[in-house]
Amino acid sequence: MSAKKTPDKGHADPAMSTRMFEEAGEAAQVVRGQLKANHQSMVELGARLRAMQPRAVVTVGRGSSDHAATFAQYLIETRLGVMTSSAAPSVSSLYKATPDMEGVVCLAISQSGKSPDLLTAIEGAKAAGAFVVALVNDEDSPLAKLADDVAPLRAGPEISVAATKSYIAALSAIVQITAAWTEDDVLMAAVNDLPDLLDQAWALDWSPAVKTLKDAHNLYVIGRGVGFGVAQEAALKFKETCGLHAEAFSAAEVRHGPMALVGKDFPVLAFSQNDQSRTGVDELVAEFVSRGAEIMLAGGGQAQAGVMQLPTLSAHPVIEPILYVQSFYKMVNALALARGFDPDRPPHLNKITETV
Repeated sequence: MSAKKTPDKGHADPAMSTRMFEEAGEAAQVVRGQLKANHQSMVELGARLRAMQPRAVVTVGRGSSDHAATFAQYLIETRLGVMTSSAAPSVSSLYKATPDMEGVVCLAISQSGKSPDLLTAIEGAKAAGAFVVALVNDEDSPLAKLADDVAPLRAGPEISVAATKSYIAALSAIVQITAAWTEDDVLMAAVNDLPDLLDQAWALDWSPAVKTLKDAHNLYVIGRGVGFGVAQEAALKFKETCGLHAEAFSAAEVRHGPMALVGKDFPVLAFSQNDQSRTGVDELVAEFVSRGAEIMLAGGGQAQAGVMQLPTLSAHPVIEPILYVQSFYKMVNALALARGFDPDRPPHLNKITETV
């Protein structure tokens, strides 16, 4: 199967003809349905988590799901003060080790709920005493049947290999769980506004970034805090849909070695939501500019000379990164086609990764 096959389904704009474009564009409606269908079960899950008072949260996921887990880590630790970390599924599936998980909540995040190593990890977590919550798109999947509680993503069928609407649905579900757990009415109101904001974010024009990246070979994607998981997701999508080597770094970590590669015309995409991380990201962007890098910035404070300011919406700082990734999906789909790739059929990849 060729990575260079560009789809043509009769649309005037080829970028609108891909399955990835169609599915990413459904994210707002997916979240609307999710909020309505899951409301009562989220309230009940929040009450159950408050009663449990877990000593820690462990997340399990691969690929885009693990990037959603990064978002969950920052959100849960900053909002609840509960230590949260990402488990390595290989500890259970490969090394047959079982850490003590008594009093721990295990968040298992998956589109399919069928990956063998994920299922082995969850079986081990349950045997070790964990309370398992599955954020899964397929409610009839083995993962859903293993879990103690299920937060359905309700993204519907996702055919394109590149996850889009299911990733956004996972972020939305994580915000809903956190808001219900903390009984934070402001955060819940923010996520209730998310569907309309996603519609608006999808309409924003990030096409100037396509021109900058069409012939690129490498780039950095920068984020911090709740925005770092979105940076990780963007870097993955550059690689799998565009054949473009991209690496995600926290704005706090990129100075520790990776900065040595940044020089004239080196492309950088930075995400900067309006929270405590913004000042540091803005300062880092200024340093990139001083090195002659080509900067594309989503969010940020005041406009800076030499920076391509991508259009974004202002919202609750937890919600802003979700809006950024929605606009990003539309851009990266167009970039894949501009570089001669079919974003629906990345080379050497399958929808369900059969890692053991």
